[in-house]
Amino acid sequence: MHRTEHTITVAARPEHAYDVIADVAAWPHLFPPTVHAEEVRRDGDEQVIRIWAFANGEVRSWTSRRWLDRAGMRIRFLQEVSSPPVASMGGEWIMRAAGDRTEVVLTHEFEAVDDDPAQVEWITKAIDRNSGQELESLRRTAERLAENDKLVVSFADTVVIAGELPAVYDFIYRCQDWPDRLPHVSRLDVAEDEPGVQVMEMDTRSPDGDVHTTKSVRVCFADDRIVYKQTMTPKIMTAHTGEWQFTRCPEGVLATSRHTVLIAPDAVTDVLGPRGTVDDARTAIRDALGTNSLTTLRRAKAYVENGHG
Repeated sequence: MHRTEHTITVAARPEHAYDVIADVAAWPHLFPPTVHAEEVRRDGDEQVIRIWAFANGEVRSWTSRRWLDRAGMRIRFLQEVSSPPVASMGGEWIMRAAGDRTEVVLTHEFEAVDDDPAQVEWITKAIDRNSGQELESLRRTAERLAENDKLVVSFADTVVIAGELPAVYDFIYRCQDWPDRLPHVSRLDVAEDEPGVQVMEMDTRSPDGDVHTTKSVRVCFADDRIVYKQTMTPKIMTAHTGEWQFTRCPEGVLATSRHTVLIAPDAVTDVLGPRGTVDDARTAIRDALGTNSLTTLRRAKAYVENGHG
């Protein structure tokens, strides 16, 4: 069994740091390596979660069990289903008061497949990189949110489509066709080396003619939903995650686009001008992302309802 330990000091209360770590659904827009995370089931303070995250540049997926101890300021985890070359992985988040700050300790204990030294080195390198990114992001996020809870923007838009669910899903899944189907997309490159995990790079045109390039990773759950995380975001955003969800209804399909954005407060005046505020940024982000999402959903509606799906 191999062990690692990483530590950071956060200018926030232990309870605040604990709550950030406990909310696993928020990890994708808080922690750079995490693409998607969700709670599979929960029984009291014991939960099972599934995570998709980068490890040395590759997207890996695993299932973990966690034990939440808010009174003790600890969260213990153990991977139930690991992704090779990891044979087993566990560890703990520990929050310790340090005056008016909090010391956060993240430990890992792991075994490599066949205890191969090269794989041990690969895993250790991935843990060191991810732990450093996660702890620094935790520090930055906990401190900023403690000062301003308006930095997180979440919203959704829904369109009713009179058609079959697989056809609606396929319009969103086949993003390689978007340059021919969506007016705001001028270029899109996508790779799907692992079924259901897409890596895409997209150029979009804003109403004023500017072209913006974004990079994303999408996890596709067939006929149900597609979740994504932008790995290259506009300057005003620290993080952007989203979801396309498809639900059958009497009229056909409810197609919903959801966004969660973490605003970069230091970039607000650079992007919006010297009088720009976080409230202005919230409005601008809502308008820009909502417009593009609704355009996509309405084009999907027209495509499917005209019999193309």
